[in-house]
Amino acid sequence: MNDTEQAKALVERLAQLTLIESPSLDVAASDKVVDLLAHWWRAAGAQVRTVPTSAGMNLVADIAGDGDPILLVGHSDTVWPVGTLRSDVPWVDDGEVVRGPGVYDMKSGLLVMLAAAERLRGRSHRAFRVVVVCDEEIGSPTTSGLLRECAAGVRAAIGFESPHPDGALKVGRRGSTRVRLAVTGRASHAALDPEGGVSAIDELVDQLRMLRTVVADPNLVSEVLCNVGTIRGGGRANVVPADAEAEIGLRFVDPATEAQVLSAIRSLQPIRNGARLQVDLLSHRPAWRASDADEELLYALSAAATGIGQHIEGRPAAGAGDTNLLGSLGVPTVDGFGPRGGGAHAVDEHILTSSLLERVALLEAFLSGK
Repeated sequence: MNDTEQAKALVERLAQLTLIESPSLDVAASDKVVDLLAHWWRAAGAQVRTVPTSAGMNLVADIAGDGDPILLVGHSDTVWPVGTLRSDVPWVDDGEVVRGPGVYDMKSGLLVMLAAAERLRGRSHRAFRVVVVCDEEIGSPTTSGLLRECAAGVRAAIGFESPHPDGALKVGRRGSTRVRLAVTGRASHAALDPEGGVSAIDELVDQLRMLRTVVADPNLVSEVLCNVGTIRGGGRANVVPADAEAEIGLRFVDPATEAQVLSAIRSLQPIRNGARLQVDLLSHRPAWRASDADEELLYALSAAATGIGQHIEGRPAAGAGDTNLLGSLGVPTVDGFGPRGGGAHAVDEHILTSSLLERVALLEAFLSGK
């Protein structure tokens, strides 16, 4: 096939995946996506197994080859609810640009892996393993164990999330942690018995002020991003509120700062007599600071790119993903191997078809050892 024919075939497959709307925690939708992927991977010569979790279905595909395998990492869930195709983000293919919910983040990346595997069939190449999880967009709460299992014995890992806007790979990513801080107080009439109550909302406000002090500590190794994303509590202005809670998003650059801040949050103590605090870790992606081994993997990918007339670079990224776990485990890791485009989690989500073919060619070259 020439480039035009190959691009058309890939976009046709991308349409099939995109038209299965697969928001996180939609078990039936993830089953459909994995059924389709499993069919394609078996046809490409892979040993395929499917792994159910409470959040949906996951896929692991092994392709035999030389040496310890390279782990290729992706996810099937999107941030878009069912019905998005009929409203805010319809499927559009105008040749060079393809639009639709999840095309950039990251169903196109799943097809880069598959198309490279098909090109390599019958040729000498490195062994590789594919894992596609169903719940990455919500922090992989049910699949971190599967990721660890799939990473055992691999020589390196490549994530197929979207790249930097200029196509650069992601080497190192901020850690991402979601924490719920819940306060239990004691209800009372705000006018008739104000002293008999313990305001959970007042306690929560003061605890959030303490949290600001923790994350702004000048002795921390690196900056912490802290966002109080939601607050809930109380019911009526004439009742001292007995319950309040906040969900907090934290981003870390390095593991030492991450450990220090999370320890401090877990150690928060009530200020008011009668108030109780509970800290729940909702999701946790560890900080991944690029290592020498990560840089060596980037260098090998750059050399493969040069060999086929491409140029590739890499640098750290702010957003977190499944490669945070793999990189933090010491597995040589890069991310951002999906095609160029834009609009992740936005109504202008799209990919560039030409970049899809470029990524397939680069992965083929790297896995073949060119």
